[in-house]
Amino acid sequence: MRSLPLVAALVAAVTVTAVAADDPKQAKTENVIVVMLDGLRWQDLFTGADEALLDKARGGVADAAAVKKRFWRDTPEERRAALMPFFWGTIAKEGQVHGNKLKKSVGRVTNTYNVSYPGYSEVLCGFVDPVIYTNAKFPNRNETVLEWLHKKPEFEGKVAAFTSWEVFPYIINDKRSGVPVNGGYAPLKGVPDSPEVRLLNQLTAETPLAGEETRYDAFTFRAAMLYLKAKKPRVAFISFDETDAQGHAGRYDRLLHGAHKNDAFLKELWETVQSLPEYKGKTTLIVTTDHGRGDAPVEWKNHGAKVAGAEFFWFAILGPDTPALGEMTDTEFTQTQVAATAAAALGYDYAAAVPKAGKPIAGAVKAGP
Repeated sequence: MRSLPLVAALVAAVTVTAVAADDPKQAKTENVIVVMLDGLRWQDLFTGADEALLDKARGGVADAAAVKKRFWRDTPEERRAALMPFFWGTIAKEGQVHGNKLKKSVGRVTNTYNVSYPGYSEVLCGFVDPVIYTNAKFPNRNETVLEWLHKKPEFEGKVAAFTSWEVFPYIINDKRSGVPVNGGYAPLKGVPDSPEVRLLNQLTAETPLAGEETRYDAFTFRAAMLYLKAKKPRVAFISFDETDAQGHAGRYDRLLHGAHKNDAFLKELWETVQSLPEYKGKTTLIVTTDHGRGDAPVEWKNHGAKVAGAEFFWFAILGPDTPALGEMTDTEFTQTQVAATAAAALGYDYAAAVPKAGKPIAGAVKAGP
C-alpha cells in the first residue's frame, strides 16, 4: 500500500497536469491533422512486406519478383523503411509510434466488432456505442471530438474532413455537427474556384463505375490539400481506404503499393504544413487506423468480430508537444484514447468534458511550453 504523502503527491501531479492540459495557452500546437489508413495491419507497418504473402496463391501478387525487388529486404527494419520511408524516417524519429506487439506495445480496439464504422466512431468519439456495430449508413447519435472542437468559437468554421469512404458524412454527422465532410465521390466545395478545383471535381465525377461509392485515395488527398491551402483549417481529418480495399480484394501487392502511396501523401502533407506560416512549428500530426486484420495465409484479407488479431491497432504522433521517443515499448493503449490525445495536443481536456471517453495516451503529449 502506498504511503499517504506519496498518494498526495501523485494526486497533486495529476491535478497540475489536468489543469495544464485544459489550458490551450499551455500547448505549442495550434492545429491538429489526423490521418487514418484504413485496415493497415500492425504487422505490415512494423515489419514491412510479409514474405508469406509475396506470391500469387496466398497474396494475389501478380508479379512477385517486382514486388520483392521493391519491398523485400533482409530485416524487418529495412522492410518497413522501404514500405513507408517517411513514416519511419521522420515520424518515428521525431515523434512516437505505438503498437508493435513484438516489442510489447499493444493497442486494442475495444468495440469488439472490428469493422470500420464502429472503429472510426470509437476513434473520433473516444468511447464505444453498442448501437454502432455495422457499416450501415445512419447518422451517428454521438458527438465526435471534431464536433466538440467545432462548437468552440476559436474552431468554428476551422474543422473539416476528407475521406475516401462515403460513410463518413454519417459517422461525423455533418448535418448536425456543421463539420464539412468531403467523402466518397462528392465534389469539393467551400474553396475558391480555380482550374485545379474544377479539374479535380471533373475527374471525381467521371471516375466511378456504376455502384462505386468509395473513391481513390489520390482524390481524397488532393481535395484535402486544396482545402488546406485555401482555408487553413485548424483541425483536419483525412481518411484513406485503399489499404483496406486491397486487403479485401486479396491483392497484397496492391495493398503494399497503397501503403507506400499513402506514405508519400503523408510526406507531402507534412512538408506543405511546414512551408505555411499558419502551420509551421505549431501543428501536430496523428496517424492511426480503425482496426487490424488477421494473419497469413488467409485471414489477412479479413477483419471482424471473429477474426483473431483484428482487435489490434497502432498509433503515431508527431508535433511540437510530443516528446521524440521513437518506437515505443512496453505500453498498452486503446482506441478510445485517440480523441482525447488529439484534443490534448491543442491543450484541451476532452476526457474531462466527456467522462466516458478514454484519457490521452500516456506520454504522447506534454503540457506546457
